[in-house]
Amino acid sequence: MGTGVNKRIFLLAAIIFAALGAMAQGDTKVSARLDTRQIIIGDQARLFLEAQHNPASGRLQWPALIDTFNKLEIVEKGKIDTINNGSSVTYRQRLLITGFDSGLFKVPPFQFTIIPQAGAALIAQTDSFQLLVQTVAVDTTKGFKPIKNIIFVKPGWLDYLWYIIAAVVFIALLIFVFVYFIKSKKIAIPKPQAPEIPLQDRTLNLLNELDGNQLWQKNQVKEYYVELTDIVRNYIEQRFRTPALELTTDELLDKAKMHRELLPYVSVLTVILQTADLAKFAKWQPLPQEHMDAIDNARKFVDTSRPVKTEPTTEKKI
Repeated sequence: MGTGVNKRIFLLAAIIFAALGAMAQGDTKVSARLDTRQIIIGDQARLFLEAQHNPASGRLQWPALIDTFNKLEIVEKGKIDTINNGSSVTYRQRLLITGFDSGLFKVPPFQFTIIPQAGAALIAQTDSFQLLVQTVAVDTTKGFKPIKNIIFVKPGWLDYLWYIIAAVVFIALLIFVFVYFIKSKKIAIPKPQAPEIPLQDRTLNLLNELDGNQLWQKNQVKEYYVELTDIVRNYIEQRFRTPALELTTDELLDKAKMHRELLPYVSVLTVILQTADLAKFAKWQPLPQEHMDAIDNARKFVDTSRPVKTEPTTEKKI
C-alpha cells in the first residue's frame, strides 16, 4: 500500500516539474541559421544566432562559443544586439565561420541556459545542420607553363634616395645640436608643475576612458573586465593602503570584510569582481546591461569612497 502511494507521489511530482520546464522553455525560443549551405575552402559563411526570451521566466545565459568545432573555425564574433518587444526581448549575434578542409561538416546545436529565480536551470538548444566545404576546381587540360628567367634591373639614383635623406637628416641634427646646445648655452627655465590630480578623479578618468574604448561592444569582453578589475584593485591599494593586485577575488573580499573602511563596500565589490571572474575564466558572456552595471558600480564605489575632509577646530581660550 505504501509503495503504491509513493509511486503515485513520484509520478505526480515528475509531471509537475515537466510542466514547469515546458512553460519556462515556452517563454524562450532559440534558432540558428546559415546564409549559405556551401562555401569554397577559405571562404566565409555567416551564422546567425537568435533568442526570443521573456525575462520574467528567468535569466538567459548565452552559449559559450568555442573557436573551432568539427573542422570549422569561428573567425569573427559579432556583438549581441538587443531588441525590446514589450514583454519579451530578442537577442541576436552574427558569427563568421570558415573551413580549410573539404567535406561535409556538421554545425552542432547551440545550447542556451534559462536560469529561473527558483528551481533548476533549463536548456533550450538550436537545430544542427551541415555545411559543405568544396575545393577550388582545377583545369587539368591546360599544360604547365615554364619558369621565367630572373630579370636584372640596373640601379638608378632613386635606389639611393633613402641613404641621401638619412645623410641630410643627420647633418641637420648636428647643426641643431651645435647651434642650440653648444653655441647658445641657454639656461632652461623649469616649467611650473601642474597641480596633482586627486586619486578619485584619476580613477574616474580611467573608468571613463575604458568606457569610451567600447571593448565589450567590440566583443573584447575578457579584455574589458581585465582592465576594469585592474583599475578597481589599483584604487583599493592606493586609497585604503591594502594589497589587492596580487590577491584572488575571495582573498580580497575576505580582507575587505576585516577592513573597517572597506567593509561598507563589500557587496558592490562582490558584484564587480565575481562578474569579472565569470567573464574572464568561465567563458560566461554577460548581457549588455550587466557590462554597463559593472562599470557603473565601479564609478559609484570610487565616488562614494572619497575621504571626508574635516575642518580643523580651534579652541577658544578663556
